[in-house]
Amino acid sequence: MTQGTRGYAHRVDIRTGIEQVWQSLTEPERLTHWYAPQARVDAREGGSFWVRIDGDLMREAHIDIFQPPRRLRLIYMPLPDSPASEAVMVDDFLLHGEAASAGKGAQTVLRLLGSGVPEGREWDALYLRLRGGWEHALLRLKASLEPAAAAGKKPPPGTTR
Repeated sequence: MTQGTRGYAHRVDIRTGIEQVWQSLTEPERLTHWYAPQARVDAREGGSFWVRIDGDLMREAHIDIFQPPRRLRLIYMPLPDSPASEAVMVDDFLLHGEAASAGKGAQTVLRLLGSGVPEGREWDALYLRLRGGWEHALLRLKASLEPAAAAGKKPPPGTTR
């Protein structure tokens, strides 16, 4: 019998241009400031995405869709030591940017659609960790980019959380 899956959806509105958000998703030095302390990205369709979130969680993915600066879809490799499953975990980042206009700065809407986390008690902890972890990480991304947008500057790669 095929096991069902579940997913999550997040949206964050960031007061900065779409290019800044895109770079924060695809450049390892930027990823390390808001998402994971270690990151490697081969930023292209067919490339790879690897992060070590902490000592317990490392995620490795194939970049299935790479459409700068609009869409990035990651298909994750099975996690070591996870229960057996045929499910495929996916994170799909969708970006929509609005240019600055009179009296209003640039804004980017980032949506993250996660899917493929197997149902079942043995997957509950990972599901909650992924869903909650992305929620917190996207808020850190927003906080890391908005001060630079307010000052009219490009955030340096060494920007802290």
